[in-house]
Amino acid sequence: MAEFLIVLTICPDVAAADRIGRALVENRLAACVNQLPPVHSTYRWRGAVETAVEVPLLIKCTSERYPALEEAIRQLHPYATPEIVAVPVVVGFAPYLRWVDDETQPPRMA
Repeated sequence: MAEFLIVLTICPDVAAADRIGRALVENRLAACVNQLPPVHSTYRWRGAVETAVEVPLLIKCTSERYPALEEAIRQLHPYATPEIVAVPVVVGFAPYLRWVDDETQPPRMA
């Protein structure tokens, strides 16, 4: 069976989160993208402490599809340096993981 990841990214607003999530699923780079409620972020950027309200995404994919998923996020994301962090799935419900694997298979050419 494939190796699975949960990829985290954070978006500046709901519109960006919607656009990125839909593109990832439509292109079979992710089986599912969960958009979480807005969060208040505090971070250091270019030497200054910043705060922002941002929208987190939890993205379910396979490690095989990760490189293409990362590239798609980089292309779609409005931030110059978006957060893209992958966490390995150590164990999970086998039927769900099979579904993730099935839904992230590249389209077959006819």
